Amino acid sequence: MRIIRGKFGRRRFDVPTNISARPTTDFARENLFNVLENLIDFDGITAIDLFAGTGAISLEIVSRGAASVIAVEKAPTQYRFIDKVRQQLNCRELTVVRGDALKFIESSGPVADLVFADPPYDMEGFDTVPARILASPRVGADTLVVVEHSKAHDFSSLPGFFEHRVYGSVNFSLFKGGI
Repeated sequence: MRIIRGKFGRRRFDVPTNISARPTTDFARENLFNVLENLIDFDGITAIDLFAGTGAISLEIVSRGAASVIAVEKAPTQYRFIDKVRQQLNCRELTVVRGDALKFIESSGPVADLVFADPPYDMEGFDTVPARILASPRVGADTLVVVEHSKAHDFSSLPGFFEHRVYGSVNFSLFKGGI
């Protein structure tokens, strides 16, 4: 895993072979962040990374200047890996939460500037994930929401949808604000 840019840019970490997550490819991540940098100023933002997997998205957001990022991951192996990298980088801006991502986002808490979600593509109820996130008390009118998904899904009819990006086999739907 590689952090592309920012204060941790070019740092590499060996992902354990027993991680069951499907990491966002470097190609897709780099292109997505090129788009996001034109939509949001990362300096000082708060963000939530749901279904954090290897933590690559969380670390990329922190590396680009976020004040606070919460990475939510249920799987113990992935959780431990993200926390280990956080400790290696002495990254105080990153908080790692072990738990259910949808329960977390649906709970009360501060509104985030950016919410990123990369649920397992074969997750039961995948089609409901973007709407559940958009209805969250942690998503405000100005929150940018990004959902990674396969080409099998089309979320363009949801409120707040404004863009769909495709990088190889990786699809991103972008939304603005809560429902």
